[in-house]
Amino acid sequence: MSIDQQQHTTHTLVTRLAVLCGAGAIACALDQVTKFWVRTSIPEGTAVPFIPGVMKLFHVSNTGAAFSVGSGNALFFVVLTAVVIVALVGFVVHEKNPPLPLIALLGGVLGGGIGNAIDRVLYGQVTDFFATTFVNFAVFNVADIFVTCGILIAFVYWIIWDKKQQQGSGNE
Repeated sequence: MSIDQQQHTTHTLVTRLAVLCGAGAIACALDQVTKFWVRTSIPEGTAVPFIPGVMKLFHVSNTGAAFSVGSGNALFFVVLTAVVIVALVGFVVHEKNPPLPLIALLGGVLGGGIGNAIDRVLYGQVTDFFATTFVNFAVFNVADIFVTCGILIAFVYWIIWDKKQQQGSGNE
């Protein structure tokens, strides 16, 4: 279904929340399963080959956010995650008719945030393990991928959707 077609399709609140929560649950589950595997299979501080010349799996713990920003402030990041959850649910509840792909993207962001919050609450730190070998970059995890990519793609999708809405309202 194109963005134009989605503009004229109304989704119930239950459907919108189901998509948000479903995508969030998938993202969170993938994150937690991969972190569990890393914690039980790769000793902390150890790297194992993953994609030669591109990436290795390097088990580290991070008490901060991306690039270890805010190290030692787990409670702050848990509260921030709660605020983001409320904002995303509020958006899905109050926005007239957001397209389901946008809601799914936001659900991935929500699930990634919850995945890292679970680590912070249970362990006081986040398990990271993807380490690029072709460039010096921060070590990250599945939740980080969902949050970062989800925000970027949702932003682009939002711009396209908003432009289509403005064009549609100008024609009526």
